[in-house]
Amino acid sequence: MRFSLAINLERMDPTDDMRAVADHVLEMVQLADSAGFETAWAAEHHAIEMTIAPAPFQLLAWWAAHTERIRLGTAVAVAAYWNPIRLAGEAALLDLLSGGRLELGLGRGAYQREFDRIVPGLDSAGASAALRELLPAVKGLWAGDYAHDGDRWSFPTSTSCPKPVQHPHPPIWVAARDPDTYDWAVANGCNIMCWPLMRPFAELQAYAARMDDALLKAPGVPRPKMTAMRYSAVWADNRDADRYIAAVQRQAGQFENLFKQLGEVDNGFAERIDLQQLAHREEYLPETLREHLMFGTPDEVVGKLRAYEALGVDFLYCASYGASIDDQKRSLQLFIDEVMPAFADSR
Repeated sequence: MRFSLAINLERMDPTDDMRAVADHVLEMVQLADSAGFETAWAAEHHAIEMTIAPAPFQLLAWWAAHTERIRLGTAVAVAAYWNPIRLAGEAALLDLLSGGRLELGLGRGAYQREFDRIVPGLDSAGASAALRELLPAVKGLWAGDYAHDGDRWSFPTSTSCPKPVQHPHPPIWVAARDPDTYDWAVANGCNIMCWPLMRPFAELQAYAARMDDALLKAPGVPRPKMTAMRYSAVWADNRDADRYIAAVQRQAGQFENLFKQLGEVDNGFAERIDLQQLAHREEYLPETLREHLMFGTPDEVVGKLRAYEALGVDFLYCASYGASIDDQKRSLQLFIDEVMPAFADSR
């Protein structure tokens, strides 16, 4: 069992100071680095205060300059937003500047609102084609001179300058939910990132089964790594639970707005919709959140993680979900001090 940290610069309210947010995120990454976390992951989002990540490689370069060993990944770079030449070059430059620590995560994207502004006319549901065209082009550019004539991009012979430090290239991850994406990612030697969101453990079991099915269809392909992200909060006293649950409910109200375009966005702040209006509102009940998310006392969290370990899934600790800076730090420190030692022999 290995652990990684997903963290965003997030402002849930206009009164949140941006410099304090940035300082906090760097401190959390440094704490994860010193504790032996495997990777720190930065997202890509645009014009959204809840997830401030317009330039993920800039974030990773900043973290690289202030850490020693933790690997640095994009979770994820949105395929349709990138020209292959630019992505290959920026990713390789980060790999060089970090001393070969890049993990390149790619995905199709989440919010139609972003697509409408970055790539007008593209439906987020159909963005998988961009991902499938982008990846071989980036690999070709990393390998040397490469020309491309595809459905989305066309360019004459070019190459990535610089080339990645890691050979033949940095590890590549694909955000996957549907079976076709698992099949394609596994066949192309990619690792898998999955987001069970607020859903029960059975959702993660389904993802693990899709990985197994994809491997059966790709004989001879080594088993990729698989990591699962959950919102995470560790508390010493159960009286603290309500505060963490209220924070994730608040963030979820904004996420559902952005994901389904159910409300307004004012100056980058998404309106928080009423979760009770959703057909799947049961996912957001306090008792459901506590059961399904990586929430609980250290002993409870260790017990939940044992089930992940049995599935062969590494764990992606997601720190950003609307909780206060102090609560995020307190939770991560408890995770490091009282949860991670239980898995010392398996790391």
